[in-house]
Parts: sequence; structure tokens; C-alpha cells
Amino acid sequence: MGSLGVRIGVFAATAQILLAGDAVWLSSDGRTNWNFHPAPVVEPWDGTDHRVLEVSPGETRQTIDGFGGCFNERGWDALSVLSETERRKVLHKLFDPDTGCGFTLFRTPIGASDYAMDWYSLAETPGDLELKSFSIERDRKYLIPYIRAALEIHPGSKIWASPWSPPAWMKRNGRYSCQSEPETSRLIWTPEIRSAYARYFFRFIQAYRDEGIPVYAIHVQNEPDACQVFPSCLWTGEEMRDFIRDDLAPRFRKDRLDTEIWLGTINHGDYRKYAGVVLGDPDTAPIVAGVGYQWDGKWAVAETHRRHPGLRLMQTESECGDGSNDHGAGLYTWTLIKQYFEGGANSYLYWNMVLDQTGNSTWGWSQNSLVTVNRFTREVRYNFEYYVMKHVGAFIQPGAVRIQTGGDDAQALAFRNPDDTIVVVLSNPSFNPWTMTIRVNERMIRIQAPAGSVNTVVWPSTL
Repeated sequence: MGSLGVRIGVFAATAQILLAGDAVWLSSDGRTNWNFHPAPVVEPWDGTDHRVLEVSPGETRQTIDGFGGCFNERGWDALSVLSETERRKVLHKLFDPDTGCGFTLFRTPIGASDYAMDWYSLAETPGDLELKSFSIERDRKYLIPYIRAALEIHPGSKIWASPWSPPAWMKRNGRYSCQSEPETSRLIWTPEIRSAYARYFFRFIQAYRDEGIPVYAIHVQNEPDACQVFPSCLWTGEEMRDFIRDDLAPRFRKDRLDTEIWLGTINHGDYRKYAGVVLGDPDTAPIVAGVGYQWDGKWAVAETHRRHPGLRLMQTESECGDGSNDHGAGLYTWTLIKQYFEGGANSYLYWNMVLDQTGNSTWGWSQNSLVTVNRFTREVRYNFEYYVMKHVGAFIQPGAVRIQTGGDDAQALAFRNPDDTIVVVLSNPSFNPWTMTIRVNERMIRIQAPAGSVNTVVWPSTL
């Protein structure tokens, strides 16, 4: 398909622009979103030195695995107040590869997250080391319909999973949460419990596979360095190393699972505390397919990439805000996207894709979402962060490579898709429009990025 391979080929005007040899430019600024501007004409480079973004297609960096978000019970519950027709509109705007965000990579919890309707695990009977009580019946009400809806719209999308807490009876404190005594919110460190917990992961993967939902990767624990009032469990780097090496990997080998094991989702900013310990062990490092980072983990991404340049890295949960869903939150999310990809990450996931008008978690923290559904009016609002994620997800294809930028590149990232189209995403966080010159080799275009905007420019593959 040539230039039409970029995932906006369904827009006839876009296809015509690319085929004519001009560039595509669209912007979102919180007031006018997903705004297609007149096609910038690609011209010979004229040597200007005024705000020039230099793009070097031949200088490649990491390969991009994709973009996505997380399935949670409260998201599906909010969608359930809509009619089937309206719900499908929202789902297509999230998952459709031609008209939506085109997400290809998704996270789902194993048991309760902080956005479950209440706390639960998939094996609730204390002492059930053989997991005879294991069941995903509850997931059939919320999570499995949500996941199936995404896979129906965008087949081939990849699902990975992580627990927020083991079953409470497997923990020293006997509770899902971690409250007054942090050191007791840990897995009971006996061979029997560790073996049962490894079996718990296997049973989850098997049960979802039987539902037609393959789980391609497991991250061992959500935020192992955080003691929370919602489901959580503390782990040291040494504990994660030993559990992966001695319990989880042998269980996967025994049951012939090809599911990847990731060190994640790490929320600590010092490489040495988790990745350094796990990847420094010669027996564990070959087992680990990648490292997932979120929150303070953003400070460890670049160091991990520097030390392990071939290892895949994932931003596993975009920072969730305070429920305001405002313009500033979207601009901040763009800075996180830029930081993670410049640090070497291969993928980036948003947290809650859909919430109701309160944004409330089960424990009372109001957080942001891409889409807000008002339970009372049935109004659906696409927040600015939705458009920020669409600016990257709808254009940057899995298998793209990040390419080097220079000059005035403080707010920009650039990628080369498998079809050789060049995608430049840049922000103008100022209160005034910016005239930008974007140079690719010996050609250039000029745009005037609106104040407070995120912009995507797509160059034809003929350059």
C-alpha cells in the first residue's frame, strides 16, 4: 500500500495528500481537537535557522511495540450504562485501527485492582494449595466482555496481565491491602506458598486461553515498592529474582507455556533496587523478556536501556492525575511519553481508558481517564488525554523505529514506520502559536503549532 499503509488510510483526503507528495498535519489543543490542517507543502530545504526540528530517518533507535491501556471493572461498569449502539461507538473510538486510537497492547489485572468493584482474588479458599477453588467466573461479568470487545474490533491485539495482590491467605497479613504494618504485606515465603502462587499464574493463563484470550506476558507484581490501602504486596528485588527463577519459570516450563515473564511493574526510580538485582543474576536474566516501569520507575528507564540495550522496556501505567481530565493533564502525559521513549521504552500504556463522571476508584481516589461517561445524562466526553494518545497510537505502527531528532527538538519525537512514512509528534506547551520548520534530509515543511497543542505530522514515504 505504500504511503497508504499508515493507519489513517481510511481518510480519503489524507491518502490523497500523501500520494501527492505533501505532508499531513493535524493538531489538538483542548478546544479544537483532531483538527486536520491544510496539507503543508514539502519544499526544498532553504537553510533557515528559525525554530528548526531536524529529523534524521537514517539514525534509528529502538523498535516500537505499540500503545494501549488497561481493562478494569469500573471501566466496563461505566460503559454498561450506555446503549449497545453508543457503547460500540466508544469502543471503536478506542480500538479501531482506522478511525480510533488503534491501540494494540493491553493490560488486565489478575484479581482485584484499585479499580475493581471490590476486592477479590481468583482463589478465595484459605489453604487451598492445589487451587481447587480457582475460578474466573467473576471476570466473565466485567473484564472478559471488555477484552473481547477490544479483540473483536482490533484482532491480533496483545494482552498482558499482572496482579495487584496475591490471594489474601497467601500473604503474611491475611489482607489484600497494605496498611499499618507494611512488612506484613508480603507473600508468605515458604516453598508451599511460592509453588501455589506460581500455579495461580499458570491457572490464570490457562483459563483465559480457554476463553479465547491468549495472555502473551505476565508481570509479577503491580508496584512492588508501594504499600497501598488498596490491593498491594511488597517485594524486594531479591524476592522477585528468586520467585521468577525458582518458582514461576519452572512452572511455565513444566506446563509448556510460552507466555513471557517480565520484571514489572516497577515503581521505584533506582535501577539497582529491582532491575539491577534481577538482571544481575546470570540464571534469572535470560528468563526475563522485559522490564515494565511506571510512576517513579520513569527515572530508571534510561539506565536500564543503557545497561541492557536489547531488552524490551514498557511504560505500564501512565500517571493517573486527579480526576480533573484537564488540558494540563494531557500536556503532562505528552512529557511522559517523550521521557519514556527517549529513555528507550518500546511501548506506552494509559491507565483507565473509561471511567464514570466521578473518576472514583473503589477506595476513593478520583483519577483521569481517556473517556468519561456520565451515568445520569449518558453523555460521553473524550478528554484531552484521549487525543494525546490518539496522536501517537493512530499513526505510529507496531514495528516502527524511533529516529534521531536534533535542533529545536525539546518537545518532539520522530518515528519511521515499516512503510517508510515518517511520523513526527510535537507539543507546543506555550501560550502562543509557534511557527515550526521540520526538516527531513534536504526537504522541509512549515507549520504553525497552536498554543497548548499536540501535533502529528506524517511525511510521505517518497522522501
